[in-house]
Amino acid sequence: MLSDDVLFASVREQGNLLRTRRIGAVELTEAYLHRLETLGPELQAVVTVTRDLALAQAHRAQQEILAGKMRSPLHGIPYGAKDLLATKGIPTTWGAAPLRHQVFDFDATVVERLRDAGAVLLGKLAMIELAGGLGYNNPDASFTGPCRTPWNTAHWSGGSSSGSGSATAAALVSFSLGSETSGSILNPAANCGLAGLRPTYGLVSRHGAMALSWTLDKVGPLCRTADDCGLVLAAIAGRDAKDVTTAGEFAYRVRGVEEGGPTRRFRIGVLKDATARAEPEVHDNFLRAVDVLRTLAAVEPEVPFPDFPYGPAVGVIVGGDAASAFRGMIESGAVRQLQDRADRVGGFASMLTLAADYVDALRLRVKMRAALDDLLSRYDAVVAPTYGETAEPVGHDFDKIPGAPPPPPEDAPRPPGVVPAGNLAGLPALCVPTGLGRNGLPTSMQFLGRAFSENTLLALGDRFQQATDWHLKRPPIAQP
Repeated sequence: MLSDDVLFASVREQGNLLRTRRIGAVELTEAYLHRLETLGPELQAVVTVTRDLALAQAHRAQQEILAGKMRSPLHGIPYGAKDLLATKGIPTTWGAAPLRHQVFDFDATVVERLRDAGAVLLGKLAMIELAGGLGYNNPDASFTGPCRTPWNTAHWSGGSSSGSGSATAAALVSFSLGSETSGSILNPAANCGLAGLRPTYGLVSRHGAMALSWTLDKVGPLCRTADDCGLVLAAIAGRDAKDVTTAGEFAYRVRGVEEGGPTRRFRIGVLKDATARAEPEVHDNFLRAVDVLRTLAAVEPEVPFPDFPYGPAVGVIVGGDAASAFRGMIESGAVRQLQDRADRVGGFASMLTLAADYVDALRLRVKMRAALDDLLSRYDAVVAPTYGETAEPVGHDFDKIPGAPPPPPEDAPRPPGVVPAGNLAGLPALCVPTGLGRNGLPTSMQFLGRAFSENTLLALGDRFQQATDWHLKRPPIAQP
């Protein structure tokens, strides 16, 4: 059996081990399958284990690698896919009880591209039902139950790519794919101590991915390192004739340090009120992270963030889009079979979204994009904590968590709405861990950049992680 050092290693490190034949693709796949099948149910992170497919792909990869035919840095690397990505002949449930037997006869484009890169699909990972589009209010919003972060299993792994975060952090897979409409990659990555990359809207095809919001949905990687996110993005990004919204190409720039190239000095803006209303540990860890960034970049503090109602605008757009995407389930009453009480009725409220409100949100979005682009044109990235709180406990509605501090006065400063703003504008963001907070849970920092600036964000994240070791820490999950 392979050691934990191998299973918790980065994609780049595992690729080197495979290429130099110090480990085999079948051996690596079997080790991950064992963890996925034993620890996966404990974390409630898995919907379907694709054992036969995984072993077949691993045997093929091993033969090709032994023959010296390396397809990509992901050749022979086992991964998991969020269960809203179509996989031919394998259930794709969208996390929803009414759809637990749904099967497609094709693969999502990102699944095809990873297969072509030689990656090994281990299974379909748990998610919030319908990606949270109907307004869930509890971590227990999936027929597989509440997914748990391996850092403290009394707490949630985050939504809606819950299983992707938990499985990657616990080394049940080497990396995973998630999707984001407004936080569903960044949230589980933050809760599970991972690097999570939300790509620019349109950079990665969504063909074969469940539609929640056609103008907000994005597919991206959750990995142990920023560098790994770059390797995965290089495999899945680019134009796709099956998704007319795709635009642009991506070629990952390998680390400048490895190439012996010049060390670039970046320009970073720290957002004003970035830690407002944050937990003390989130605040302290972020300030320490900014101190590290000062060794890598020219850092400008107290940068104002454009003031717009980002959250309400996302709510209106998602409400209208979700009503259309799930109209059949809503009108048929199938939503009454959903797990979360709020989801059983949320679709009916979404059907009442006013067309005038929807159009107003789209028009305001144009102004938001312009203001954000003006801000980001002056920096390589702006930074803030990914979230001001660590992971919520399971077993409680989000608005009824026992022991939660009272809300601050209405006139107290509020943190900038970086996550909804970036999603509305279709901008890329990368989050990386910054330490541990209350209850032994991870804290996180996000870099937000201009459209198609993924290489810059990845270089920043990689440089930060070469100067810190939070991405090397392992959660205290029991060994199988």
